[in-house]
Amino acid sequence: MISTWSTAAGRTLRTVRGTSAPVTYGLIVLCCLLFALGPASGLIPGYGSGDALLAAQRAYFRRWGVVPAELFDGPAGAALTPATALFVHGSWVHLLGNMLFLFVFGAMTEERMGRVEFTLFYVGCGCLALLGYAAANAGSEQSLVGASGAISAVLGAFLYLFPHARVTSLLPFLFFLPLRFPAWIVLPFWAALQWLAAGQAASDGPGVAYLAHLVGFGLGFGYAWMRYGRGTSLRGRLGRAVGGDGKGEGPEGGLGRAVGGRRAG
Repeated sequence: MISTWSTAAGRTLRTVRGTSAPVTYGLIVLCCLLFALGPASGLIPGYGSGDALLAAQRAYFRRWGVVPAELFDGPAGAALTPATALFVHGSWVHLLGNMLFLFVFGAMTEERMGRVEFTLFYVGCGCLALLGYAAANAGSEQSLVGASGAISAVLGAFLYLFPHARVTSLLPFLFFLPLRFPAWIVLPFWAALQWLAAGQAASDGPGVAYLAHLVGFGLGFGYAWMRYGRGTSLRGRLGRAVGGDGKGEGPEGGLGRAVGGRRAG
C-alpha cells in the first residue's frame, strides 16, 4: 500500500513539474491533499462522527484559520494563521469551487508572471486579503479559512493581463447555459456581485468573507497594473485580444457563484 501511494505521488510530482504552470497545479494538489487528510472531508475515521467530528472540525479551523479577535490581540502564533488559512477549506463545495477558479485562471497568470513571482504574489495577496477582512471584523471570534482571497487576486491580475480572453460561464439566471464571454465582462460582473454581497452581509456580521474577495481582487488588479502596465497604454491593451494563442482565446471553465460559509469564500 505504501509503495502504491509513493508511486502515485511520484507520478503526480513529475506531472506537475513538467507543466508550464507547476505552481498552480501544485497548489491544487496540495489543497486537495490537506483537505482529504483533515476533519472537514469526513474521510478519516479517526476524527470520529457526529458531535465528535463537529468538535474536531471547529478545533481544526480555529487552530489553522484566522480568528480576527486573536490575530490582533492574541498569542504570537496567531500571526502565522493568514498563511496557513490559505490551504484550509471548510467543505467539499468550498474546496472544489476554489480549485475550479484557480485551475481556470491560475495557469495563464502564472505563465505570464513566472513561477517565483506568481508564488509570492499568490501567498502575499492571499494573506493581505485575509488581514483586510480581519481588520474590518476585529472583534469576530469566527474562524476564517480558504484560498479565496488569493484566488480573487489571481482573477484581478487575469483581468488586467488577459482582458479579452474568453471564459465559458454558467449563469443561473440563464438556466446554466454555457456561454463564452471575455474576461473584461465576466470578472467585473463577479466583482460587482461580491461588492453587493459584502454590503448585504455587513449588517449580519461575518459569514462568507466577501470583503476578502474584494480586497484580493483589488490587490491582484493593482499589482498587475503597476508591474506590467508601464510603457503599455490601457487603450492599446483593450484594443487587441490577449490570450494563450494571441487570438483572445483563454481557458474554459465554469464561473459560477463564489463559495463561502465559515471561510474566505
